[in-house]
Order: sequence, then C-alpha cells, then structure tokens
Amino acid sequence: MSCFIEVKGVTKQFVGMKALDKVNFSLDRGEVRALLGINGAGKSTLIKIISGIYIKDEGEIFIDGEKVKIENPQDAIDLGISTVYQDPQMIPSFTGFENIYLGEENSNKLLFSTINRKKLRAKAKMLLKKYPLEVDIDKPVYLLPAIEREIIAILRALSKDCKLLILDEPTSILTEKEKHVLFDFIRLLKSKGVAIIYITHHIDEVQQICDGYSVFRNGKDVAHEKIVGNKVDVNKIVEYMLGESLSHLYPKKKKNKTEVAFEAKNVVVGSKVNDVSFTAKKGEVLGIFGLVGSGIDELSKAVFGSMACTNGKFYKYGKQISVKNPKAVIENGICLIPGNRKEEGFLPGLSISFNTTIAKIKKILIAGININTKKEARDTQGLVDKMEVATPTIKKHVNELSGGNQQKVVFAKALYTDADVYVFCEPTVGVDIGAKNKIYETMRSLSENAAVIILSSEPEEVYGVSDYIMVMHKGHITMEKQDTKTNVKEMLFHAVIEEREVEHGE
Repeated sequence: MSCFIEVKGVTKQFVGMKALDKVNFSLDRGEVRALLGINGAGKSTLIKIISGIYIKDEGEIFIDGEKVKIENPQDAIDLGISTVYQDPQMIPSFTGFENIYLGEENSNKLLFSTINRKKLRAKAKMLLKKYPLEVDIDKPVYLLPAIEREIIAILRALSKDCKLLILDEPTSILTEKEKHVLFDFIRLLKSKGVAIIYITHHIDEVQQICDGYSVFRNGKDVAHEKIVGNKVDVNKIVEYMLGESLSHLYPKKKKNKTEVAFEAKNVVVGSKVNDVSFTAKKGEVLGIFGLVGSGIDELSKAVFGSMACTNGKFYKYGKQISVKNPKAVIENGICLIPGNRKEEGFLPGLSISFNTTIAKIKKILIAGININTKKEARDTQGLVDKMEVATPTIKKHVNELSGGNQQKVVFAKALYTDADVYVFCEPTVGVDIGAKNKIYETMRSLSENAAVIILSSEPEEVYGVSDYIMVMHKGHITMEKQDTKTNVKEMLFHAVIEEREVEHGE
C-alpha cells in the first residue's frame, strides 16, 4: 500500500478554543482507519478540514506526496475526497439513481434545461457494475431500508471518482445484519484501493473492519496504531481517549431502599406491544432490553402518551393516572428522554438555555407571563456544568453541538423537570464513552429519589446499569430477573426467541 493522504502539523482555532493543535495523520490506499475520540476531541474538525468545509490555520496536507490546498468542498472532490455524514442529505421522493447524481443532473447550466433521467439511470447502472450491490436504484429513497439508503449515499460519493471515502458513524441506524452488509461493501472498496476513514463510537466495529486506528484527545493526535490479528485492546483505546484508565464504565450499584413508584399493567399498543406489565421502584433502575423491532420504542412512547394504547392502565404510587397525551404525563411527574434526540429530544435552531428550561418553563416565569432571563441563565448554567456540556456559551444552538453534548442537553432538560419517574429510551445512541459514563452516573444518581426506567437495544448497557432486568421480543416480555441472577448471554437468547418457542422446541 502507498500513502494517499498525509496531514502534517495542522492547527485550527475557533473563538475561545483550539480545536486542533499541530496534529498529524496519514492514510494508505486501500486502508481502513478508525478515527476515535470523545466528542470535542477534534475528529470532526480534522474531517471538515480534509473535506474543505473548514480552512486550516497552520500545517500542510499532501496527496500522493504532493502538497495541496483544500479551501472548499470542490477542492476536496477534485482531489478524490468524499464524505458521507451521519445523516446524509437526500430528497426522499427522488429515486436512488436521482439521489446518486443529485446536483449533477445536467451537463449544461441553462436555466430551463431538462433532466435526462434515462442517462442518469444508465450512469448509475454503470456504477453498480463497478460496485455490484443489492440496492434498488429505481425506488424513491423513502421506501428503501436503512442499509440501502446508506449505500446510495456511499455510491453518490463514489460517483465522483473517490479515492478517499470518509464515513461518519455509518452504522448508527443499521441493524446487526445490515452492518455486515455494509462491512462487505467496505471490504470491496478496500480491494479496489479506496482509502477509508471510519469514524465510530463502537470499538467492536474497529476490530471487525479496520486495519488500524488513530485516537484524538483535546485537539491532539495521541495514538496511531495498527491492528494485528483482528484484535484490539479496548482498555488501551479507552485510556487513549480519556487520558486515564476507565476501570468502571458503569457506576457502582447501591443498595437503596425501594418503593414502588410506577406500574404499567397489561399494556397493548397495536401489534407492537402485547400485554406488557412492569413495576418501577424508587431506589433502583429497571432495565428493559430488546433488539430493533422488539417494541421497546413503542412502549416508551405509550408510557409518555405520545402513542395511543389499545389497552393498559398506569399507576403512580398506587394511584391510577392518565397517559392520554404528553402534557398529562408531564403533569403527573413523568419524563421521557426519547431515543431519537434530533427529531424528538430538542428544538434545533434554538439555544441551550431555551431547550433546557422548556419542559418546565413555569419555573422561570414571572407572574406566569414573562421569562426571568437571569434565572433561566442561572438554572441552565448549573445544569450545563453538572452534565459537563462542552460549550462556550448557553446561547449556542443545540444542533451546533456534538452528538454527545446534544444528548447531555436532553438530559439537562429532563433533570429540570424534577420528575418522579424518568423513562430513558436508547439513552446513549451515537455518543462516546466519556459521555456514556456521565449519562450512566446521572441515571444512577436520579434513581436515589425517583423511579428510573431504561429501554435499550444494547444488552451490555441494560445489564451494566440496571438492578432489575426485563427482555422484550416481538412485543412480549420473554424474561425478567434480578441483575445478579442473569447475564448478557441469557438476555440475548431471550431477545431472539420466545419462551413458548423454547418449550415447544420450535
């Protein structure tokens, strides 16, 4: 393999912070390199400099040994560099082939020139001959499964004579089966000499698909390692990322006095949740584990009143309560931290302070009408400090933060509600190890004075955080045990096969 890109001594400074400090990075043709680091470590800044979105303040970039200038995205594309971001922008109603060539529909630039869809489709077919994949380019992308949408986004990058492909959290919305389809595709690209920078928070994926990894911390490159024999030292990577050993990702479980705070009885949500009952106690964490499609998302929304129940009753401290809508649920002291933070967790384009206080705005109103801006700022800053949100100001828009810091703001909003029951659905999707540790500590702290329920498709997370564990499969509860009487292997078993299937030998 020969070196395709080399970054030497690159520095980038923003107001009040140095995002990159004389970093070095190199990548060979046909190499898959993981780029690791907690949110705010400098990964995204490096990628944006390579992609032409940011301009470096200092340093040099070489492509095939020659010094180059990358001052805009077109410069990067001309050099064979393409990026597929975590949420690739597509037009849902357009077909796969139309999205592959989005923005390149016409060779001429006349105002009223027509789009030759036949020609676009033929070009897409030629691309598929080079990269033979199972993807329907004739369907509108909104009808495609997540893996095919991801492939369309990658094909769009490859259509530009791509030599370096940057993948930003490519598996964030994929099932386990779809991940392996993507990994096969990456191996195909690698065999054709395409260099790949693979950004992920999942260290297990580094071991499965990468040839090496680079770790960034506090704007510096702290490690560049080759992977030998498909084995990585997870503890070593975590130590690189955090600057210290993380012996315990999950906080120590305390033996608190428990009291039944919340009960759900015989909950039915269409065909997604079937006769589910559970009890959540103040003083402990209840964990509900289920794979994608198990019904955990629908169950969380049923508890919060954002999805109608076909049947079911809910009780708080023994008294039946209404869950007819989110407003009624919030008034009953129940708070949901949703699984999809970008669509359900915060209001983009608005400040951290607004998003933090909106769920219980009456706490900062004067005479029930005007906002006490000083109290809003004081309360928000206190929660931002508590959750360790990395931001220069609470006036910053939430969508401008990294994924982990966005999630911390969503948690800060939940804390501001002073709820009696907290329901966390997929609480750490797309966040780094450092942010996970802070989130788990917060959940454990909340459980001392409130009922805490976590619903997650990550079995290690549920096992690590919870005192009592339940497993869902196809809308049914298939297992429930004290954490000390089960393990991750047993949880996974019950997440893929129902008890009655075991009994009848099906």
